[in-house]
Amino acid sequence: MLGRLTLNTSKSSSSLLNTIENSVKGEVNDLVADIARKLNIHDFYSAHLLDYCEGYYTPGAIANATNDPHKNVTRCSNHTAMFHFDPTSAIQKELKPGINLTDLHWPSAIKDAVHAVEIASKIMFVLYCIGVAATGLALLGAFLGVLSGGRIAALFNNALSLLAMLALGIASAIVSAIMSKIVNEVNKHGTDVGVTANKGKTFLGMTWAATGLMFVAAIAWIYEFVTFRRQQTSYVFEGKTGRY
Repeated sequence: MLGRLTLNTSKSSSSLLNTIENSVKGEVNDLVADIARKLNIHDFYSAHLLDYCEGYYTPGAIANATNDPHKNVTRCSNHTAMFHFDPTSAIQKELKPGINLTDLHWPSAIKDAVHAVEIASKIMFVLYCIGVAATGLALLGAFLGVLSGGRIAALFNNALSLLAMLALGIASAIVSAIMSKIVNEVNKHGTDVGVTANKGKTFLGMTWAATGLMFVAAIAWIYEFVTFRRQQTSYVFEGKTGRY
């Protein structure tokens, strides 16, 4: 997020000093926020799988005794397949004419890190498409399999579940690696210009949970196949010996 300045002051037990500290923090951060907005720089940029969103923290970017900021999204880009978020380009486009990120000492290491994972992010998108499609077919196949039963249905659904698990698992691993690289590079080189990055823990939790569920589904269909075959073998054996 840009346009955010945090002052690390020592804690004081005096209420008067705390009041002065909060007042100074508020004035400094309001000044920084005003400068950032005059440059058309937003407080935060959130990258998603198909787009990115931007906005400001309200009522202010820094939390204090009287201020509990929350995100106010002002704009999101259009949904785009194979989307790859480049914060350098996004911010540069919003700056007023005559102002360049190099003038603001924007770290080139951030741009290099983002470009380094561009191909990986596109592969990740394709894998997510395969994983989502296979998951949808697996759900449909599971419904039909419950109605019809049989080894063929179990094998078919197991294959779909395995395909979905592999696609989602590889995509999850790629997105985890991308997040770690980008966050580490931004936090390493962006501190001097007030830029920080955080992982999308909710998204990571959801993508790995989906992978785990498809793994459980694959195991369940293998179990269904084995138990169905055993039932058939037992029935044939008893039929040959004359027991029904």
